[in-house]
Amino acid sequence: MNNISYRHLTAFIEVARHGSFTHAAEHLHVTQSTLTATIKQLEVQVALQLFDRTTRRVNLTREGERFYPVAERLISDFDTAINDLRASAQQQRGQVGIAASPSVLNSLLPAVIQSYRAAFPNIGLSLKEEGASGIEDSVINNLVDFGIGGNRSAHPELLYQPILQDQYGVVMNSHDPLANSDTIRWDEISSRSLILLSAENGIRIQLEKSIKEQHLPLSFDNVMIEVSTPATLAALIQKGIGISILPALAASTEAFHLMQFCPLTQPVLKRELCLITRKGRSIGPAGQELLKRAIQYFQGADLPAYVEALQNTLKRPLKSPLKKQ
Repeated sequence: MNNISYRHLTAFIEVARHGSFTHAAEHLHVTQSTLTATIKQLEVQVALQLFDRTTRRVNLTREGERFYPVAERLISDFDTAINDLRASAQQQRGQVGIAASPSVLNSLLPAVIQSYRAAFPNIGLSLKEEGASGIEDSVINNLVDFGIGGNRSAHPELLYQPILQDQYGVVMNSHDPLANSDTIRWDEISSRSLILLSAENGIRIQLEKSIKEQHLPLSFDNVMIEVSTPATLAALIQKGIGISILPALAASTEAFHLMQFCPLTQPVLKRELCLITRKGRSIGPAGQELLKRAIQYFQGADLPAYVEALQNTLKRPLKSPLKKQ
């Protein structure tokens, strides 16, 4: 069995460089007898003599000369790999990937990213804007370290930890008859013209499910206008073509800054946003630090109206407890 170790290779390199067991032992901070025994072990393992010893000089044999650059490369590659690991652990380099809903990326994460980049400028960040299914797929396929979004499918390979919730409400332009209301009942919009995100959108899917479960007086069967992007939705609402129903965080994004948002009541419907990770997959130090900062920000930040952090239900995805600093 091959028992050649890092110690054997470094001993070989230093003896070759110094041409002396005495000087090499001094450089390695070992006794000469220990170094001699180490070289002897190496020669026994390879079944070749690597040095010619004389009373005045230690020279490489022909086989030793051929092996010398190989040994140097092996040590260099090993040292580089270890240094890379240490750099990643110390967050001096690395890459972190996040998949999140547009509302999370646009409204909540910029402040977290700004803080993280200031502390760790050499860490690369990949931010994927995805819908609910895209977030889950990205985490399952290891394309990102974690995701933040809704629990669309309760996938058995994923762990969902609720961290935020927001309330559904009506989004309308400032001239709408309901624009100055403090709250709006569901029956007040049952006959209104609705503009909704497309049927495959995660917000739309969750909203339809909640409406059916609550037996609310609202049906999407005859919705005449569906759009695929929030920007188009906002443009149509601004023209007074109709109103929409969105969770508060989505309504707080830049696309709707000219709109009015009013929470729906009787009953109140809320959406949960989860930290989504893959079961059995650890998050590296750089990802853990970013995740820690994100959760601390959610718990302590001035969140948009009708958006709140779920501090009591938050579990511990990191090795250390997540506490506000």
